[in-house]
Amino acid sequence: MLVVSTLVGCLEVALAVVVVLLYVRTQPPPDTPVDHSALAAGLLSFGVITGVVAFLLSALFVLPAVALAGLPRRRSGGREAWWRVPPAVAVLVAPPVVGFAAYNRVEARSALLFWAAATAALSAGGLAARSRNPAQLRRVATWGSALVAGTGLLGALGLGTGLLPAYEPPLIGPATMPGTWVDHTGGTLVFTPDGRVTASGVGEHAPGDPPDGPSRRCAGSGTWTYAPGRDPRAQRVRVLVPGCAWPPEWSVGGTGSRPRIERPLGSPESGKRYGLRKATAGP
Repeated sequence: MLVVSTLVGCLEVALAVVVVLLYVRTQPPPDTPVDHSALAAGLLSFGVITGVVAFLLSALFVLPAVALAGLPRRRSGGREAWWRVPPAVAVLVAPPVVGFAAYNRVEARSALLFWAAATAALSAGGLAARSRNPAQLRRVATWGSALVAGTGLLGALGLGTGLLPAYEPPLIGPATMPGTWVDHTGGTLVFTPDGRVTASGVGEHAPGDPPDGPSRRCAGSGTWTYAPGRDPRAQRVRVLVPGCAWPPEWSVGGTGSRPRIERPLGSPESGKRYGLRKATAGP
Protein backbone atom coordinates (compact mmCIF):
# COMPACT_ATOMS: atom_id res chain seq x y z
CA MET A 1 0.00 0.00 0.00
CA LEU A 2 2.83 2.38 0.83
CA VAL A 3 4.60 1.70 -2.47
CA VAL A 4 1.39 2.13 -4.47
CA SER A 5 0.59 5.43 -2.77
CA THR A 6 4.14 6.71 -3.30
CA LEU A 7 3.98 5.74 -6.98
CA VAL A 8 0.69 7.60 -7.40
CA GLY A 9 2.25 10.72 -5.89
CA CYS A 10 5.23 10.54 -8.24
CA LEU A 11 2.95 10.05 -11.26
CA GLU A 12 0.86 13.06 -10.22
CA VAL A 13 3.98 15.21 -10.10
CA ALA A 14 5.13 13.85 -13.48
CA LEU A 15 1.74 14.73 -14.97
CA ALA A 16 1.97 18.23 -13.50
CA VAL A 17 5.46 18.68 -15.01
CA VAL A 18 4.17 17.64 -18.47
CA VAL A 19 1.26 20.10 -18.21
CA VAL A 20 3.61 22.90 -17.13
CA LEU A 21 6.00 22.18 -20.02
CA LEU A 22 3.10 22.30 -22.48
CA TYR A 23 1.88 25.56 -20.93
CA VAL A 24 5.35 27.09 -21.27
CA ARG A 25 5.16 26.51 -25.03
CA THR A 26 2.15 28.85 -25.15
CA GLN A 27 4.00 31.69 -23.38
CA PRO A 28 6.65 34.17 -24.58
CA PRO A 29 10.17 32.68 -24.50
CA PRO A 30 12.59 33.91 -21.81
CA ASP A 31 15.32 36.43 -22.60
CA THR A 32 17.93 33.81 -21.67
CA PRO A 33 17.64 30.40 -23.38
CA VAL A 34 17.10 27.27 -21.32
CA ASP A 35 20.21 25.24 -20.50
CA HIS A 36 18.91 21.77 -21.38
CA SER A 37 21.75 19.91 -19.65
CA ALA A 38 21.17 21.85 -16.43
CA LEU A 39 17.42 21.28 -16.81
CA ALA A 40 17.93 17.52 -17.17
CA ALA A 41 20.16 17.43 -14.09
CA GLY A 42 17.64 19.50 -12.17
CA LEU A 43 14.77 17.19 -13.16
CA LEU A 44 16.79 14.19 -12.01
CA SER A 45 17.38 15.76 -8.59
CA PHE A 46 13.76 16.88 -8.48
CA GLY A 47 12.65 13.31 -9.19
CA VAL A 48 14.62 11.96 -6.22
CA ILE A 49 13.20 14.66 -3.92
CA THR A 50 9.70 13.98 -5.24
CA GLY A 51 10.02 10.28 -4.42
CA VAL A 52 11.15 11.00 -0.86
CA VAL A 53 8.38 13.55 -0.28
CA ALA A 54 5.73 11.25 -1.78
CA PHE A 55 6.91 8.44 0.52
CA LEU A 56 6.72 10.65 3.61
CA LEU A 57 3.29 12.05 2.71
CA SER A 58 2.00 8.54 2.07
CA ALA A 59 3.26 7.34 5.44
CA LEU A 60 1.97 10.37 7.35
CA PHE A 61 -1.41 10.96 5.69
CA VAL A 62 -2.48 8.39 3.10
CA LEU A 63 -2.04 5.15 5.03
CA PRO A 64 -3.59 6.55 8.24
CA ALA A 65 -6.52 7.86 6.14
CA VAL A 66 -7.06 4.43 4.59
CA ALA A 67 -6.98 2.90 8.07
CA LEU A 68 -9.51 5.43 9.38
CA ALA A 69 -11.77 4.88 6.39
CA GLY A 70 -11.78 1.14 7.11
CA LEU A 71 -12.73 1.40 10.79
CA PRO A 72 -16.54 1.32 10.25
CA ARG A 73 -16.22 -1.81 8.11
CA ARG A 74 -14.08 -3.62 10.64
CA ARG A 75 -16.45 -2.75 13.50
CA SER A 76 -19.68 -3.60 11.71
CA GLY A 77 -18.42 -6.29 9.37
CA GLY A 78 -19.92 -4.45 6.42
CA ARG A 79 -18.39 -3.58 3.08
CA GLU A 80 -15.55 -1.07 2.93
CA ALA A 81 -16.68 2.21 1.28
CA TRP A 82 -14.22 4.00 -0.99
CA TRP A 83 -15.91 7.35 -0.45
CA ARG A 84 -14.70 7.46 3.16
CA VAL A 85 -11.08 7.91 2.06
CA PRO A 86 -11.25 11.58 0.86
CA PRO A 87 -12.95 12.84 4.05
CA ALA A 88 -10.38 10.98 6.15
CA VAL A 89 -7.55 12.57 4.16
CA ALA A 90 -9.16 16.00 4.49
CA VAL A 91 -9.38 15.63 8.29
CA LEU A 92 -5.73 14.55 8.60
CA VAL A 93 -4.42 17.28 6.28
CA ALA A 94 -6.41 20.10 7.87
CA PRO A 95 -4.36 20.60 11.11
CA PRO A 96 -0.94 21.14 9.45
CA VAL A 97 -2.49 23.37 6.78
CA VAL A 98 -4.28 25.49 9.39
CA GLY A 99 -1.14 25.69 11.52
CA PHE A 100 1.05 26.70 8.58
CA ALA A 101 -1.48 29.27 7.37
CA ALA A 102 -1.86 30.80 10.82
CA TYR A 103 1.88 30.97 11.46
CA ASN A 104 2.64 32.55 8.06
CA ARG A 105 -0.55 34.67 7.91
CA VAL A 106 -1.71 33.09 4.67
CA GLU A 107 -5.03 34.32 3.28
CA ALA A 108 -7.97 32.03 4.03
CA ARG A 109 -8.81 31.59 0.34
CA SER A 110 -5.28 30.50 -0.55
CA ALA A 111 -5.17 28.12 2.42
CA LEU A 112 -8.51 26.58 1.44
CA LEU A 113 -7.37 26.10 -2.16
CA PHE A 114 -4.15 24.44 -1.01
CA TRP A 115 -6.07 22.22 1.43
CA ALA A 116 -8.47 21.14 -1.32
CA ALA A 117 -5.64 20.45 -3.78
CA ALA A 118 -3.65 18.47 -1.19
CA THR A 119 -6.75 16.49 -0.25
CA ALA A 120 -7.47 15.61 -3.87
CA ALA A 121 -3.87 14.61 -4.61
CA LEU A 122 -3.46 12.46 -1.51
CA SER A 123 -6.92 10.94 -1.88
CA ALA A 124 -5.94 9.56 -5.27
CA GLY A 125 -3.08 7.69 -3.62
CA GLY A 126 -5.39 6.47 -0.88
CA LEU A 127 -8.01 5.19 -3.31
CA ALA A 128 -5.38 3.34 -5.31
CA ALA A 129 -3.74 1.92 -2.16
CA ARG A 130 -7.01 0.48 -0.79
CA SER A 131 -6.70 -2.57 -3.00
CA ARG A 132 -4.73 -5.45 -1.48
CA ASN A 133 -4.43 -7.07 -4.89
CA PRO A 134 -0.74 -7.83 -5.62
CA ALA A 135 -1.33 -6.73 -9.23
CA GLN A 136 -2.39 -3.23 -8.13
CA LEU A 137 1.15 -1.88 -8.29
CA ARG A 138 1.55 -3.04 -11.88
CA ARG A 139 -1.83 -1.61 -12.87
CA VAL A 140 -1.05 1.78 -11.31
CA ALA A 141 2.38 1.90 -12.97
CA THR A 142 0.96 0.92 -16.37
CA TRP A 143 -2.10 3.16 -16.46
CA GLY A 144 -0.38 6.06 -14.71
CA SER A 145 2.56 6.03 -17.11
CA ALA A 146 0.13 5.78 -20.02
CA LEU A 147 -1.76 8.83 -18.73
CA VAL A 148 1.44 10.89 -18.40
CA ALA A 149 2.77 9.81 -21.82
CA GLY A 150 -0.65 10.27 -23.45
CA THR A 151 -0.98 13.79 -22.05
CA GLY A 152 2.43 14.69 -23.44
CA LEU A 153 1.64 13.15 -26.83
CA LEU A 154 -1.76 14.83 -27.13
CA GLY A 155 -0.23 18.13 -26.07
CA ALA A 156 2.52 17.83 -28.69
CA LEU A 157 -0.06 16.98 -31.35
CA GLY A 158 -2.17 19.93 -30.23
CA LEU A 159 0.80 22.27 -30.54
CA GLY A 160 1.73 20.85 -33.93
CA THR A 161 -1.79 21.09 -35.38
CA GLY A 162 -2.68 24.43 -33.81
CA LEU A 163 -5.43 23.09 -31.53
CA LEU A 164 -3.26 24.14 -28.60
CA PRO A 165 -2.15 27.71 -29.34
CA ALA A 166 1.65 27.80 -29.38
CA TYR A 167 3.17 31.17 -28.58
CA GLU A 168 3.09 33.74 -31.35
CA PRO A 169 4.11 37.40 -31.08
CA PRO A 170 1.26 39.89 -30.97
CA LEU A 171 0.40 41.73 -34.18
CA ILE A 172 0.90 45.31 -33.02
CA GLY A 173 0.77 47.73 -35.98
CA PRO A 174 2.15 51.27 -36.12
CA ALA A 175 -0.60 52.64 -33.85
CA THR A 176 0.83 50.64 -30.94
CA MET A 177 4.29 52.19 -31.09
CA PRO A 178 3.72 55.76 -29.79
CA GLY A 179 4.53 55.88 -26.09
CA THR A 180 7.33 54.94 -23.74
CA TRP A 181 9.09 51.58 -23.95
CA VAL A 182 11.34 50.63 -21.02
CA ASP A 183 13.98 47.94 -20.42
CA HIS A 184 14.78 46.08 -17.19
CA THR A 185 17.23 48.78 -16.05
CA GLY A 186 15.07 51.83 -16.73
CA GLY A 187 16.43 52.68 -20.18
CA THR A 188 13.71 54.08 -22.44
CA LEU A 189 12.73 54.59 -26.04
CA VAL A 190 10.00 57.20 -26.49
CA PHE A 191 8.15 56.91 -29.82
CA THR A 192 5.96 59.69 -31.18
CA PRO A 193 3.24 59.34 -33.85
CA ASP A 194 5.18 61.51 -36.32
CA GLY A 195 7.95 58.88 -36.65
CA ARG A 196 10.41 60.34 -34.14
CA VAL A 197 12.07 58.41 -31.32
CA THR A 198 14.18 59.46 -28.33
CA ALA A 199 16.57 57.03 -26.62
CA SER A 200 17.73 57.40 -23.01
CA GLY A 201 20.04 54.84 -21.38
CA VAL A 202 19.19 52.12 -23.88
CA GLY A 203 21.50 49.12 -23.98
CA GLU A 204 23.90 49.26 -26.92
CA HIS A 205 24.78 45.76 -28.16
CA ALA A 206 26.51 45.82 -31.52
CA PRO A 207 26.54 42.73 -33.76
CA GLY A 208 29.32 40.41 -32.69
CA ASP A 209 29.42 41.62 -29.07
CA PRO A 210 29.60 38.73 -26.56
CA PRO A 211 26.13 38.12 -25.04
CA ASP A 212 27.54 38.19 -21.50
CA GLY A 213 29.72 41.25 -22.05
CA PRO A 214 29.13 44.60 -20.33
CA SER A 215 26.28 46.63 -21.75
CA ARG A 216 27.05 50.11 -23.02
CA ARG A 217 24.32 52.75 -22.90
CA CYS A 218 23.40 55.32 -25.50
CA ALA A 219 21.04 58.27 -25.84
CA GLY A 220 19.86 60.46 -28.68
CA SER A 221 17.05 61.20 -31.10
CA GLY A 222 16.20 59.54 -34.37
CA THR A 223 13.39 58.04 -36.44
CA TRP A 224 11.31 54.86 -36.46
CA THR A 225 9.21 52.96 -39.00
CA TYR A 226 7.05 49.85 -38.73
CA ALA A 227 7.14 46.99 -41.28
CA PRO A 228 4.26 44.47 -40.94
CA GLY A 229 5.96 41.50 -42.64
CA ARG A 230 4.12 38.43 -43.87
CA ASP A 231 3.16 37.17 -40.37
CA PRO A 232 3.52 38.24 -36.70
CA ARG A 233 7.01 36.74 -36.45
CA ALA A 234 8.19 38.70 -39.48
CA GLN A 235 7.02 42.15 -38.36
CA ARG A 236 9.82 44.58 -37.57
CA VAL A 237 10.31 48.01 -36.05
CA ARG A 238 13.18 49.93 -37.62
CA VAL A 239 14.81 52.31 -35.12
CA LEU A 240 17.59 54.63 -36.29
CA VAL A 241 19.30 56.77 -33.64
CA PRO A 242 22.61 58.37 -34.66
CA GLY A 243 25.35 57.36 -32.23
CA CYS A 244 23.62 54.15 -31.07
CA ALA A 245 25.43 51.15 -32.53
CA TRP A 246 22.62 48.61 -32.51
CA PRO A 247 21.07 46.72 -35.44
CA PRO A 248 18.28 48.95 -36.76
CA GLU A 249 15.60 46.24 -36.97
CA TRP A 250 13.84 45.12 -33.80
CA SER A 251 11.48 42.16 -33.70
CA VAL A 252 8.20 42.04 -31.77
CA GLY A 253 7.57 39.86 -28.71
CA GLY A 254 5.63 39.81 -25.47
CA THR A 255 1.85 39.56 -25.46
CA GLY A 256 -1.03 41.65 -26.73
CA SER A 257 -1.44 43.34 -23.35
CA ARG A 258 2.33 43.67 -22.75
CA PRO A 259 4.07 43.99 -26.13
CA ARG A 260 7.87 44.13 -26.42
CA ILE A 261 10.40 45.07 -29.05
CA GLU A 262 13.59 43.04 -28.85
CA ARG A 263 16.79 42.08 -30.60
CA PRO A 264 19.44 39.38 -30.17
CA LEU A 265 22.42 39.78 -27.87
CA GLY A 266 25.53 38.81 -29.81
CA SER A 267 24.84 36.31 -32.57
CA PRO A 268 21.25 35.11 -33.14
CA GLU A 269 22.43 31.59 -32.28
CA SER A 270 23.13 32.62 -28.67
CA GLY A 271 19.40 32.69 -27.96
CA LYS A 272 19.77 35.67 -25.61
CA ARG A 273 17.65 38.73 -26.21
CA TYR A 274 17.44 42.35 -25.07
CA GLY A 275 14.02 43.94 -25.04
CA LEU A 276 11.87 46.89 -24.01
CA ARG A 277 8.22 46.58 -23.03
CA LYS A 278 5.44 49.09 -23.65
CA ALA A 279 5.01 51.09 -20.45
CA THR A 280 2.43 53.74 -21.37
CA ALA A 281 -0.35 54.14 -23.85
CA GLY A 282 0.69 57.55 -25.14
CA PRO A 283 3.80 59.57 -25.99
